[in-house]
Amino acid sequence: MTAATTSLIILVGLLIVLVLWVVGVYNGLIRLRNLVQEAWRQIDVELQRRHNLIPNLVETVKGYAKHEKGTFEEVTRARNMAVAPGSSVAEQAQQENVLTQALGRLIAVAEAYPDLKANQNFQQLQQELTNTEDRIAAGRRFYNANVRELNTKIEVFPGNIVAGMFGFKRADYFEIEDPAARQTPNVQF
Repeated sequence: MTAATTSLIILVGLLIVLVLWVVGVYNGLIRLRNLVQEAWRQIDVELQRRHNLIPNLVETVKGYAKHEKGTFEEVTRARNMAVAPGSSVAEQAQQENVLTQALGRLIAVAEAYPDLKANQNFQQLQQELTNTEDRIAAGRRFYNANVRELNTKIEVFPGNIVAGMFGFKRADYFEIEDPAARQTPNVQF
């Protein structure tokens, strides 16, 4: 075997290793992108459930608090914005934050009516909404963990080379922007 043949075998071997590495990184990026998309779809299911509960909650509260028209319109407007199709993750997060704030005001209105608070239908709707919010929070954590992993793989060397070659982009986090949700609660005894 000549030196040229040995060099050619080594070069072909290195080329095969390089191709296998690129395929492995590419497949890993595809898996992560699919996980991010699946996690978003899970959040979307819970957001849709939330959006479907809101009209029932508004109608229940309306029966008790007829003079709170502005609050009802605000919740309805925020819900309609949140269910509008074609939003990016960042836009959807912004719309959901507006809806969360409007729902908080609706629940505050409901707290002012003892008969409403005791209403079985209202209690059930409030419990369903609470459970849905918990599932959205869990879905958001799962989604954001997958986004972090994908974004890290896209940004670190040498994976960033493969990500750049095949057009992989960073995914957006689904973040809370409600200042009240970020504050530490004040507990007094």
